[in-house]
Amino acid sequence: MDQSVERNSIDLAYKATGRKFLDRETAGGLLLIGATVIALVLGNSPWADTYHHYLKDELLFELSEHFTFRLTLEEWINDGLMAIFFLVASLELKREILVGELSSLKKASMPLLGALGGMVVPALIFVALNVDTENIAGWGIPMATDIAYSLGIIGLLGQRVPLQLKIFLVALAIVDDLGAILVIALFYSNNLSWLYLGAGAGTFTLLLLCNRLGVKNLFWYLLGGIILWYCFLNSGVHPTIAGVLFAITIPVKPKLDSKTLKERTARNVAALEETDIENRDPFQDSRQRKFLEAIKKDTENSSPPLLKLENSLIDFNVFFIIPVFAIANAGVKLDVSLLEVVSGSLGLGILLGLALGKALGISLFALIGEKLGIAELHSSLRWRHVVGMGMIAGIGFTMSLFITNLAFSDPELVKISKISILLASLIAAVGGVTMLLIGTVRDSHENRKK
Repeated sequence: MDQSVERNSIDLAYKATGRKFLDRETAGGLLLIGATVIALVLGNSPWADTYHHYLKDELLFELSEHFTFRLTLEEWINDGLMAIFFLVASLELKREILVGELSSLKKASMPLLGALGGMVVPALIFVALNVDTENIAGWGIPMATDIAYSLGIIGLLGQRVPLQLKIFLVALAIVDDLGAILVIALFYSNNLSWLYLGAGAGTFTLLLLCNRLGVKNLFWYLLGGIILWYCFLNSGVHPTIAGVLFAITIPVKPKLDSKTLKERTARNVAALEETDIENRDPFQDSRQRKFLEAIKKDTENSSPPLLKLENSLIDFNVFFIIPVFAIANAGVKLDVSLLEVVSGSLGLGILLGLALGKALGISLFALIGEKLGIAELHSSLRWRHVVGMGMIAGIGFTMSLFITNLAFSDPELVKISKISILLASLIAAVGGVTMLLIGTVRDSHENRKK
């Protein structure tokens, strides 16, 4: 019975965090749109050279002769801040697997199949157009979905789309992020250093051991996480993968379970009532302060470390890291004609992969899953919702820009890729919103006829 109560309280805490995440991501998506506009203005303004110059400036952080961070501002953003982005994405995934839309096979099957189709079909389209060319390294670019941008766009529609569609998109995009993480780890890593990889593996093992031994203090995990990131920074495997591994080690169970919290709080409240609470306040009475501080500390210790860390990073991730990444990476000079973009296999592969392949892959795999009886569409959703959401999932942006930086070193290929991503994301957003709005108008018309 006690275990059931504790489990229910943890489930409620995780689900409350999920609702906060949904609201923040929607607001963050709107902020991201603004950051993208700022980056494009800077990249095409008289200050463009200054903008790019500052991104290439080196920032040195030196703890000792053998422990030095020497990265450009752009690298600090793409290798440092984005490691935190991947950490938060992995914490979200872990939460969804525990109590969210991925917590059971029945719940997870539809977004899992949709995400799989949304990665496979765009990649196949890109490969078909770019096989045997130097552009083939960019096959991972159209696979990604930008969760903040996508939710921001859907957020503009408000109550005109079912809440379950937003939840479906979140689950799908989180699985999509996992796919992107695996692609980066397996296919966009080079010049491996086995020394640093070994040190990283050792650090990861120690963090897992801390979890196993019941260590709940996040300080030790954060310290180990920084060391893990440093090892991967020098290993040849992209350092953002450290954020993923770090998330795996974070404990789920709180220091105090619900039963213990209830007993200790009851004792502290009883002790507090024995003080002169009618005539004295905590400022005047040190005993009252002592009991109140004990209640506060116990309440904090009853929160799962995973939720503590995620909640402390969600705002920083949504309202700082993602917009800063956009400002640093979306400022591409728009001096390439549209015809030049769509006539080349690189630009066309990205455009068709994101704007068409995403919607096609998500809808097709989800439909196959339902026909085979292994997936079930929520009762509040129709297939036009899935198609419209699939179009909006074609907004690759953050992850697509990120993979572009890993796939190409040629500035011209990077430029064409980024312009293609921006254009495809615009087409996907407009097409998806139009599809969902047409469906909403049709529903309203049919309801009035009834």
